[in-house]
Amino acid sequence: MRLGSPGLLFLLFSSLRADTQEKEVRAMVGSDVELSCACPEGSRFDLNDVYVYWQTSESKTVVTYHIPQNSSLENVDSRYRNRALMSPAGMRRGDFSLRLFNVTPQDEQKFHCLVLSQSLGFQEVLSIEVTLHVAANFSVPVVSTPHSASQDELTFTCTSINGYPRPNVYWINKTDNSLLDQALQNDTVFLNTRGLYDVVSVLRIARTPSVNIGCCIENVLLQQNLTVGSQTGNNIGERDKITENPVSTGEKNAATWSILAVLCLLVVVAVAIGWVCRDRCLQHSYAGAWAVSPETLTGHV
Repeated sequence: MRLGSPGLLFLLFSSLRADTQEKEVRAMVGSDVELSCACPEGSRFDLNDVYVYWQTSESKTVVTYHIPQNSSLENVDSRYRNRALMSPAGMRRGDFSLRLFNVTPQDEQKFHCLVLSQSLGFQEVLSIEVTLHVAANFSVPVVSTPHSASQDELTFTCTSINGYPRPNVYWINKTDNSLLDQALQNDTVFLNTRGLYDVVSVLRIARTPSVNIGCCIENVLLQQNLTVGSQTGNNIGERDKITENPVSTGEKNAATWSILAVLCLLVVVAVAIGWVCRDRCLQHSYAGAWAVSPETLTGHV
C-alpha cells in the first residue's frame, strides 16, 4: 500500500486511534515556539519511509506534513503556510517537532503529531498531542481621576489593553488590601483587531472623605498581577506616587544648624593651622639671616 497523496494520509490519520502522549507548552504572542514530537535519542529514520502529519486536534486543520517524494504542501491551511516547519535533518534523527513562527492568539489549541512507517505496513511510530497556551502582557492599568455623578457616589474607571488570555479584574481597598465587592464594578472585556483583550472596568462606591483604592488586572497564565492605585481626599487622582517618610520642620532646622556648626568648626581649625604654619616659616627665615658669619659678609665686600 502506498499513500501517494496527502488526501489518503489525512483520511488514515482521522481514522486512527493511537495511544497518544500529551504535552503542554506556552508561548508569547509574536514569538516562535517548538511543539515537541520526538522519538528516543539515537533513533534513525529514512525520509523515504516515514509519513509525518501535523494537524489541529479539534478542527482537523492541516498545519504541515511530510510525504516521501511529494514536496507539495498545497493542503496546508493558509494560516500556517510558511509559519509551520519541520527540519529534514531532525526528522532523520527521529525529531519530528514543529517550529511555529510568529505565534498568534488563534494558535491557542491542541496540535496532533502522527508518524507512520511505510516499511512496517504504515504502523504508527509516534503519536503526540501538544496543547499550546498563548499569552500576552496587559498594559499597565490606567485609573481615571474619580468623579461623582451624584453627591453620594464616586466613580472610578480602570483601563488595560492588548493582553491574553481573558483577564480577571479586581478593585482593592489599599488601606487594608481587601477586595471590594465585585457587585460594585461593571467590567467590559472584548477582543480587539489584533485578537487580544482590552478591558474597561467601572467602579461605583459611596462617597467618603478619603478613599484609597487600586485596580488589579490579573493574567492567570502568566501569574501576573498589575495594580495601580487612585486616591481621593487631599491628593485627588494620585496614582502610584512614591513618597518619602515625612520630616518635621523642627527636625529639618536642627539638621541645618548641625551642618553649619560643623562647617564653622572646620573653618576655625583651618585658620589655626594656617597661623601656626606662618609663624614657623617666619622664625625659620629670621634665624637663617643671623646665621651668616661676618667673614662671609667681608668676603663679599
